Amino acid sequence: MKHIKLSSAYFGNEEAEAVSTVLKTQVVNMGTEVNMFEEELHKFFGRTDAYVTCVHSGTAALQLSIQACDIKAEDEVLAPTFTFVSTFQAVKANGANPIPCDVSTQDGFIDLNDAKKRITPKTKAIIPVLFAGCSEKIGEVYKFAADNNLKVIEDAAHCFGDEQIAKRNGILCFSFDPIKNISCGDGGCVLTSQKDIAERLKDMRLLGVIGDTERRFQGKRSWNSDVKELGWRLHMNNISAAIGRAQLAKFPEIRRLRQRNAQMYLDKLADVSEIQLFPINAKTAVPHIFPIIVKNGHRDELQKYLADAGIETGVQYKPNHLLSYFNMGYALPNAEKLYSEILSLPVHPLVSAEDIEYITEKIKAFCSHA
Repeated sequence: MKHIKLSSAYFGNEEAEAVSTVLKTQVVNMGTEVNMFEEELHKFFGRTDAYVTCVHSGTAALQLSIQACDIKAEDEVLAPTFTFVSTFQAVKANGANPIPCDVSTQDGFIDLNDAKKRITPKTKAIIPVLFAGCSEKIGEVYKFAADNNLKVIEDAAHCFGDEQIAKRNGILCFSFDPIKNISCGDGGCVLTSQKDIAERLKDMRLLGVIGDTERRFQGKRSWNSDVKELGWRLHMNNISAAIGRAQLAKFPEIRRLRQRNAQMYLDKLADVSEIQLFPINAKTAVPHIFPIIVKNGHRDELQKYLADAGIETGVQYKPNHLLSYFNMGYALPNAEKLYSEILSLPVHPLVSAEDIEYITEKIKAFCSHA
């Protein structure tokens, strides 16, 4: 029987050789590989006016960006409840309070009407999460933020490779964990056109040691430096950067395969009445996940049916306001409804066109009898 994994890294000989090369240098901490990866990402994003800072993870990218925006203890940050818990933990790591907001049932994007109700004098920022690569409403968030004097930090963990996203002038946080569009094993980066933010990020990722980034890139150590604010050991290392560079080189193929798989789902499930599709544009987005909405209360049955056919699926994500640590004592009905109906299908590069045919035929067979 087939076994199709929900998620998978896309590693090969290129990544193994890159790691081996770094190990032979005996310099595995942050150094020239990270420098080259940042330069290659800068070129990839096509932003001569922006800065790239590589860090330990996507969560670290969010945490450091929040700190760089001077969000402090007891401040409040609006965020969609329908996101991976890392978004909320990054806010808490700064001593601030994440305020769960409802989302649209069409695309999982933050509901700004609900967010408006959550604003208090303590509200300092908003974190839109570009769930499943859906970012068409992002302009509304920036207008909302301007109208309410809020800072914007984008959680773009699902969006690496979307050319439209890299054009924006905000603070964008990407993830390079094992199953994202490119992987460093673990890693992430921040893209921003704000020079002051970028300079602080580069120090904060290295325990706040001023200028340590440049010295490490030159193969030197910092013996007589200063620290002016709280910093963290959240830098990227040379091994992770080497993996990331190999992944970036093969990204055109990764993009092609993910977009092909997403488009096949969009085409083959378009007329299935039991299924609602997310508004994913497979020509511009590079889908990290491919969620569908299963109507009429049949999600769990379909998930079991697909599992019995050797097809892994997922439920992404449990709303944060339903987690004990982040429960604020109020309901968010759209997010709760979405959580009861959503199902993620395999879309990663190791899923073949034949696999998509098999998966969609199984979904259609189930729906014809549901």
